[in-house]
Amino acid sequence: MLPLWLLASLLAVSQTLPFEQKGFWDFTLDDGLPMLNDEEASGAETTSGVPDLDSLTPTFSAMCPFGCHCHLRVVQCSDLGLKAVPKEISPDTTLLDLQNNDISELRRDDFKGLQHLYVSPKLYISKNHLVEIPPNLPSSLVELRIHDNRIRKVPKGVFSGLRHMNCIEMGGNPLENSGFEPGAFDGLKLNYLRISEAKLTGIPKDLPETLNELHLDHNRIQAIELEDLLRYSKLYRLGLGHNQIRMIENGSLSFLPTLRELHLDNNKLSKVPSGLPDLKLLQVVYLHTNNITKVGVNDFCPVGFGVKRAYYNGISLFNNPVPYWEVQPATFRCVTDRLAIQFGNYKK
Repeated sequence: MLPLWLLASLLAVSQTLPFEQKGFWDFTLDDGLPMLNDEEASGAETTSGVPDLDSLTPTFSAMCPFGCHCHLRVVQCSDLGLKAVPKEISPDTTLLDLQNNDISELRRDDFKGLQHLYVSPKLYISKNHLVEIPPNLPSSLVELRIHDNRIRKVPKGVFSGLRHMNCIEMGGNPLENSGFEPGAFDGLKLNYLRISEAKLTGIPKDLPETLNELHLDHNRIQAIELEDLLRYSKLYRLGLGHNQIRMIENGSLSFLPTLRELHLDNNKLSKVPSGLPDLKLLQVVYLHTNNITKVGVNDFCPVGFGVKRAYYNGISLFNNPVPYWEVQPATFRCVTDRLAIQFGNYKK
C-alpha cells in the first residue's frame, strides 16, 4: 500500500493533468474540487509536513435520497413512482428532477433548507398529479417545469417570492382563462413562459411584461384583440400555432417592436395578418395550414428601401388555398432568397 503522504501528493499532481471527458456528468467537474492557493500550488508543505487531505475533498454534500441519482449538485429522482418529495436533499442542489412520479401534493417543508442555493436552481416536477402550484418554492429558483399535471388555478401571489425567473413551463394542465387570478404574476421577472395544451380561449391577462418568449400553442384561442399584446413589448418569439384563430384585430401586432419570430400556423386565418410590414426585426413567420386565399404585394414587406432592419429568412404559406402563380414576385422583396419561402401544394 502506498504511504499516505505519497498518495496525497499524487492526488495533488493529478489536478494539473489535462481534462478528459469520459462521461455525461464530467462537464460539471470544475465544481467538484476547490482551487489551490498559491502556497498549495507551489508544493509547500503544511506545518505537519504532510499535505492536508481535507483540502482535496469535494465541496458538495454526499446526501442523496434513496433510489435517486446524485452527482455534484444535480439530484435526479424521476420515474421512481414517488408519492412525495424525498427527504435528505442536499442544500447544495441546483437542479432537482422529480418528473414522471405520482406526487399529488407538495408540503410546506418539502423544500426546507434549499433556500440558500446560489447557482441557477431548477425544479422539474412535470408529469405528476399536482392540483396546485406549490406556494413554498425556493426564492432563488430560476426554472420551473410543472407541465402535465392537474393544475386548474394560478392564484394571486403564488410567484411572489420569486423575482428573477428564467423559465416556467406549465403546459398540459387543464387551465382556463378564468383560472388566472388577477395579480398571479405580480412582481415576477420572467423570460420564457409556455402554457400549451391547455384550455385557453384567449391570451391570458397580466402575464409578466418582461417576457421574451411566450408560447400558447395547442389551445382554443379564437382571436387576438387589440389589448391582448399591449404589455409585451419585449417579446421576440410568440407561439400561437395550433389554435382556432380566425381574426387578428388591426394594430394588435404593433405593440411588438422587437418581435423576430411569429408562429400562427394551424389556425383558421383567411388572410395574412395586418401589421407585418411594420415589424422591422421580424424574420420568421409561420402561416401554413390556414385558410389564406390571397397574398398581397405589401402583406410582408414595407414600402420603400431601408425601412426593414432584418430581412425574412423564413415564410411558410404551404397548405393554404393560395393560387401561388398569382402572387407577384415583389411580394417577397425583403426576403433573403427564394428558398426562404415555402408555398407547397394545397390539397383540400
